[in-house]
Amino acid sequence: MFARSVLRKALALPFEQTPSSTTLFRATLSTTTSTSTQSSNPESPLSASPRAEFNDPTQQQHQPPVTPSAAIRSASTPYTTPQASSHIPIHKQPLPPTFESPLKVTSSLLELLPHLVAQRSHYITAHVHAKPYLVTAGDHLRLPFLMANVQPGDVIRLNRASVIGSRDFTLKGKPYIDERMFECRARVVAVDSEPMRYKEKTKRRQRHVRTIKSKERYTMLRIMDVKVKTEEELVKEGAVVVEGQDQATLEVKS
Repeated sequence: MFARSVLRKALALPFEQTPSSTTLFRATLSTTTSTSTQSSNPESPLSASPRAEFNDPTQQQHQPPVTPSAAIRSASTPYTTPQASSHIPIHKQPLPPTFESPLKVTSSLLELLPHLVAQRSHYITAHVHAKPYLVTAGDHLRLPFLMANVQPGDVIRLNRASVIGSRDFTLKGKPYIDERMFECRARVVAVDSEPMRYKEKTKRRQRHVRTIKSKERYTMLRIMDVKVKTEEELVKEGAVVVEGQDQATLEVKS
């Protein structure tokens, strides 16, 4: 019994001394952590703007203010201000049409053209793949096909129209109006699609049944503006006044 009690005390002695050693280790660890934290701080803080390097408000007043023009010049990619009235990016604007011969208009058409230009708003009968669509500015148009080489956000120009009119005036083409006399721009909103359709096809006296799948896709457009050019714009673009029968007639509604 005496030997066992002595042995138990001898084995329990190291465990009784562990709290003091643990306390010393924690104190040493906290001292080391505090010294390493103080030494790991950089000399100058990492910041994006020079004004953030100073903690004193009096030193920030001597820094020159950053103007928007300076910020634009310091940017890596250049930015160009859109020149269109409808704030269309330049890279999304359609290319202007090119013609070999100038536009020919009659004097009678030029006399009534200012009345049509001044009377807003205008409607237009645009033709896309020989199908007419009567639209005005702000309308949404869903084409029954997937337009090629377009993405949502692109701006296209509808350059084929048979009728452009207002409340009291109508400009009719024979059969179409020259695209240099008007502008009709539309933005591609989205590419829509219908649900998948299944149709079973079979023939007489045959047990084979075929299942046909079909899923039509559509192109969603939003008409941005419908504009009839003025006489000054036509003359500036090179229009020539001639006598005779014109390709388009401007009529007054009764």
